[in-house]
Amino acid sequence: MGALGDLHEDVPPERAAELLRDGGSQLLDVREPYEHDAGRIAGARRVDLDRLAEEAPRLDRERPVILYCRTGGRSSVAAQAFRAAGFEAYNLSGGLVAWVEKGLPMEPEGGQVAPH
Repeated sequence: MGALGDLHEDVPPERAAELLRDGGSQLLDVREPYEHDAGRIAGARRVDLDRLAEEAPRLDRERPVILYCRTGGRSSVAAQAFRAAGFEAYNLSGGLVAWVEKGLPMEPEGGQVAPH
């Protein structure tokens, strides 16, 4: 598998899980609080879409950022904004829905994808 820089802006769930396992990526959940509370990917930091500019300085520019939402629409826009700001940013293709469909883990135990 090539370097991160070779990847397209969208990463499939399995690749995102690999990147997170390697420990080098930062994971941002751009969904609403009730969605995050219902179920999320472990290690995710929830950020309001309209506060991303405020959050950017708190992130490590040396580490890739993976963003996700329910189906990938909101996080795709956010990933583009982070890339434009000079971050190595990726969108979880298909969002949390695709993550769960691939059988990947989420928290809390028994958590679920909240309806939008």
